[in-house]
Amino acid sequence: MPDVLGPDYELTVLPMADDYEGAVVASLVRRRAPEPTGRAVLYLHGFTDYFFQTHLADHFVAQGIDFYGLDLRKYGRSLLPHQTRGFVRSLTEYFPEIDEAVRVIREEDGHDEVILNGHSTGGLIAALWADRVRGRGLIQSLVLNSPFLDLNVPSPLRVAADLLKGPMSRMSPRAVLPLGPATAYGTSLHRDHHGEWDFDLEWKPIGGFAVHAAWLAAIRRAQRRLHGGLRADVPTLVLCAEKGLQLRDFAPEAQGADVVLDPGQIAHWATRIGPHVTCVRVPGGMHDLVLSPEPAREVVFAEMDRWLNCYHGNAKRL
Repeated sequence: MPDVLGPDYELTVLPMADDYEGAVVASLVRRRAPEPTGRAVLYLHGFTDYFFQTHLADHFVAQGIDFYGLDLRKYGRSLLPHQTRGFVRSLTEYFPEIDEAVRVIREEDGHDEVILNGHSTGGLIAALWADRVRGRGLIQSLVLNSPFLDLNVPSPLRVAADLLKGPMSRMSPRAVLPLGPATAYGTSLHRDHHGEWDFDLEWKPIGGFAVHAAWLAAIRRAQRRLHGGLRADVPTLVLCAEKGLQLRDFAPEAQGADVVLDPGQIAHWATRIGPHVTCVRVPGGMHDLVLSPEPAREVVFAEMDRWLNCYHGNAKRL
């Protein structure tokens, strides 16, 4: 069916098994290249997010690479009226929709090379999923944009988050953590504030989503698993900003740094994803690197192209 992004995009709703809140769907958005090469990118968004980055799709389609954006359950196009936004008890709950999206891309649409591209929480999910399916040849590379590999909080708060699996586990799973509003990132992006991008403020609100205890516990379990070492068996590119800042309210510096995660942590943990990892730090990059102002955005695409050309320069090479 048509997608909200316009006539170049097609939307397929992927029904999933019911969960503890009831019916579940995921949403696969496709943009086809005029002259396809048998290659495809599957994009996974982050927390408080959905797929809207049409210039990212444009970039790949111009190279003959079909583009797919997956709105995960309880986000964006996939959010149903009875659901809690972004709420899961384990990141493995996302695996069925990634399985199905990859099946559609490979079996129904006939692609023989798949690049899995994840941003932030989507980058963490992508790494875990790639580890789970190693040896099956379902994807040929991972490209991770500021993956959520650790909590960007002081050590005492990190310890408190880890206690969610112990004494604090008696909290209601739906308990909302009192973190307070943080608008620096959202206002640095949206064109109605200080940014250059237009996106749906119902699907990606300026102040973000509420953080539930169960969700944070799921994130910490996933991060500890990654810290112990994954074995993703495909080449992996990890991109992150050169600089990180901790800001809750907008300041001009927010448009040249990651104000959500700590790029140093990302670089530190990147090699735990698998044995073959390239890490690139981007001067002037923001949290979602492809939304960075120029010239940082140009650097991001150039680095992706150079790296992908090594492994996907010929559609039949791998």
